[in-house]
Amino acid sequence: MRKILKTNNVSAYIAAAPAWARPVLREIRKTIRAAAPQAHEKISYGMPYYSHFGRLAYFAAFKNHCSFFWIGAEDMKKFKKELAKQEFMGSTLRIPQGTKVPVGLITKIVRARMKKNEAKKKVKTCSRGHKYVGSGPCPICWPGGKR
Repeated sequence: MRKILKTNNVSAYIAAAPAWARPVLREIRKTIRAAAPQAHEKISYGMPYYSHFGRLAYFAAFKNHCSFFWIGAEDMKKFKKELAKQEFMGSTLRIPQGTKVPVGLITKIVRARMKKNEAKKKVKTCSRGHKYVGSGPCPICWPGGKR
C-alpha cells in the first residue's frame, strides 16, 4: 500500500488509501458508527480508532487486505462460530481485497465491546438516554450537578 498520510482525520486516512480499499474502509467505518453512535473517532497508531469508555476497535488498509482490530480474547470465544468463516489471527479480522465486509460480525463485536467497557466503568443511563460515569444526576441534563 502507498504510504498513508499522517493525519488526525479518519476521512483523510480513507481518502489516502488505495482505490480498492476505500469502499471497504467506508463500510467498516459506517458499521462501527452505526453499532456505537456515541463512540469517539480519532487516529491512533496511524489508523482509525474508536473508543467508548475504553477501546472499541481500530481498522486499517494494507497492500492486499483491510483489517479490523479489536482487543479481547473472550470475544474470540464468544464469536467462534462466526470467526470460523473469516480470515483472522489473534484479535485481527482480515478482509482480503475483493471480499465482502462482514458487517453483522463487526456490529456484534463492537456492541459486545461497548457493553463490556460500560460495565467495567459502571456506566449509568439517565431517563433521557444519556450515558455517564459517576454518582449523582446526569451531567448532561444537570451540568451544575444540582437539580
